[in-house]
Amino acid sequence: MRFSQLLGHLSELRSTSGLRSAAEARAETGRDLAADPELSGCGALAEAEAGQLSFLEAGSPLAAALASTAASAVLLPASDAEGLGPQLSARGIAWVALADPRLGFAEALEALHPRPLPPPGIHASAVVDPSAVVGVGSHVGAQVCIGERVRIGTGCVLHPHVVLYADVELGDGCELHAGAVVHPGSRLGRGCVIQANAVIGGEGFGFVPTAAGWRKMPQTGRVVLEDGVEVGSGSTIDRPAVGETRIGAGTKIDNLVHIGHGVSTGRGCALAAQVGIAGGARLGNGVILAGQVGLANRAVMGDRAIASSKSGVHGEVAAGEVVSGYPAIPNRLWLRCSAAFNRLPELARTLRQLEKGTGRGSGHPEP
Repeated sequence: MRFSQLLGHLSELRSTSGLRSAAEARAETGRDLAADPELSGCGALAEAEAGQLSFLEAGSPLAAALASTAASAVLLPASDAEGLGPQLSARGIAWVALADPRLGFAEALEALHPRPLPPPGIHASAVVDPSAVVGVGSHVGAQVCIGERVRIGTGCVLHPHVVLYADVELGDGCELHAGAVVHPGSRLGRGCVIQANAVIGGEGFGFVPTAAGWRKMPQTGRVVLEDGVEVGSGSTIDRPAVGETRIGAGTKIDNLVHIGHGVSTGRGCALAAQVGIAGGARLGNGVILAGQVGLANRAVMGDRAIASSKSGVHGEVAAGEVVSGYPAIPNRLWLRCSAAFNRLPELARTLRQLEKGTGRGSGHPEP
């Protein structure tokens, strides 16, 4: 694909060209097609080869690699294009300035490496209950098992060994990768992606302590994934005893994440690897949980709140707040505490010396 053709796939340039003439768009958006190179793929600035596209974000520490990159075309940040663009032009490298080069790079990858879709149809080894409905254009792979009263929308893809229990519903355009399991009554909206070996709607961890031991609490609720939710490999989302566990539209869940029974998230949340959310927790819209964050029972995260890596949230985090540490506290306070932590032995010695000087020694040994 020629660089000029690729530019037509970038949303920023499409919207610009749709409102202005081609000449106006070129004037407002810096670019140099150079020799309009043929592009076969993409690569990082320092590793890209001839025939590949790369990108640079504003303020990136990788800017130095721009001087030696072998890429044939580069997506530049609009804020730096005036200074960097001529350097690339002098070397015959094509470029275009974008407000968000990372987004443009994602769109370019999609255009240069279109996702292959398996052909519609049901593999001979799949087991499909007669009461199930498989939508037009859907692909059901080898040894897939589809239970009673399952409803699958149009254009869905079920890769080998997927299991759908009874009464599951999949919206149009869902893709379930190998070994994914969806338990009874679960609902997936349109365009959901479930990666390999993820489990949706498994029983919540519900037990009642008795004198005779743990009494199991039947988990009769369901899990609902709204439109555009993506769940990473090995992640689990549990159903509750009653009611539902609900994941808001557009939420993205990384690998090895556990979401307990009765949890609800707003729209557009992002949960990184090894996040654990206990039952009944509530997340607002746009919440970000970094790797290995833990939320206690019924913890609350307000809209756009962020918990940094390894944080432990036990109470309520206000909308827009950034928290860190265990137990989680405001990030700025945590940074100050972290800076003081390494000085604790020195501070302890100073305190003991002061106590001895006043005759009130603690008697504690030196650390």
